[in-house]
Amino acid sequence: MPAKNGKQFIDRIDLAKPSVWFRGEEVGGRLSEHPAFRGLMSTQAELYDMQNHPDFKDRMTYPSPTTGDPVGLSFLQPKTKEDLAKRREMMMLWGEKHHGLLGRSPDYMNTGLMAFYSAADLLGEKDPRFADNMRKYYEYCREHDISLSHAFVQPHASRFDELLEDGSIESCAARVVEQNKDGIVVTGAFLLATQGVTTDEILVYPPASAYLPEENNPRTFAFAVPNNLPGIRWICRENLALGDSEYDYPLSSRFDEMDTLVLFDHVLVPWDRVFILGDDRLSMRLFAESNYHVHSAHQVICRYIAKTEFTLGVILYIMESLDRSSHPAAIEKVTEVIAQLETLKSLLIAAEAGAAPDRFGSMIPDRRPLWTANLIFPKVYPRMMEIIQLLGSSAVIMIPSKLDFESAVKPELDKYLRGGGVDAFAKTALFRLAWDLSISGFGGRQTLYERFFFGDTSVVVSRLFHSYTDKETYIGKVKTFLGEQQA
Repeated sequence: MPAKNGKQFIDRIDLAKPSVWFRGEEVGGRLSEHPAFRGLMSTQAELYDMQNHPDFKDRMTYPSPTTGDPVGLSFLQPKTKEDLAKRREMMMLWGEKHHGLLGRSPDYMNTGLMAFYSAADLLGEKDPRFADNMRKYYEYCREHDISLSHAFVQPHASRFDELLEDGSIESCAARVVEQNKDGIVVTGAFLLATQGVTTDEILVYPPASAYLPEENNPRTFAFAVPNNLPGIRWICRENLALGDSEYDYPLSSRFDEMDTLVLFDHVLVPWDRVFILGDDRLSMRLFAESNYHVHSAHQVICRYIAKTEFTLGVILYIMESLDRSSHPAAIEKVTEVIAQLETLKSLLIAAEAGAAPDRFGSMIPDRRPLWTANLIFPKVYPRMMEIIQLLGSSAVIMIPSKLDFESAVKPELDKYLRGGGVDAFAKTALFRLAWDLSISGFGGRQTLYERFFFGDTSVVVSRLFHSYTDKETYIGKVKTFLGEQQA
């Protein structure tokens, strides 16, 4: 199947019927009809429909190297700067469609999987089967337009071992408990598996131990499986979409990505889906040498830009509706956002301009501008939400519902809630949007998600510091200056 459309996406998810638990009950029926998933699935379907729309198809797909059929551009291994630009244009089209609010839009994991595929030769150093498995799996996903979730993080409890009464030690860490002729048997739990139940498959790849690396560590593995295998259960968090009304809940009703705890209870993973088994050093090398984080960061900065543009639009509309466009204090705040947007755009240009090929033939964007964006955005995004609150003040709180405008109190609302050049219904729609973005449960989750999207602060800082190869050059400039002064 070439690049799929929205209906095919929804039909696949509905037919899969994974074991999903929500608010203490196992979900039955079609996920696309369930209030916790239908808004998101409808939005995802719109993304997939773009791939086949005549206005976008040529910018969102490319001919499959295998069949010649159109396949998603986010699967493309970029080998030139022109390839990077094509892929970026495609990612920006999707990012603008979901306004940067979907952290796990399909292009994120498509890009990551491509990175692993490009470095598949590494896996052959351990076992040629694993390299073949990765190549074939990437091709399978590309040709069938598989949507992927991923699980890299384990719950906090996985760090502890428990001494049982019989003297044995039990660990909560995910591990391989058996190997047989059919595959490996895995038990354990992972989070946050965002969109895990509304994608076709999940890539499981917990980080390996960097302290005492082993060659046969049962806790080290990487594999990908359908989300409905026997023994897999999905435990959902609370639904942040409080209703279906796009007027009352303009963002949460459409963009709430369900996060889950995914449980593996003696799940048999077929051998042809195993990519890494036991080798800590190889596991760490694949992440690093495939440039997984660099490729993914290229997609992420496109999303950052789309989200910042959308936020800026909200802020500017708030200023206009409250007649504050000429207020110096308001202008000062909005220019903070403008400066951040232009900074992100500049970093994207710099990353592509400084791209160079790696040893696997992939064109790799300059990581330093990308790591800079990853450091900046989690810090400025909460400030942008604060600016919405400061400029909107009480208007972000006084937000009657659509039903109020359909009731007997409509004349009073029309009279007292109108704004500058905008009627009360339209002004309330704007501030319900501002509330959903900056204050609601959905908005709070967005802010927290951005804080840790690419790792906690120490990880992001370390990436930038250790990738910054010009440090000695700058120290040299100072030493030269001091030497000249002393002479």
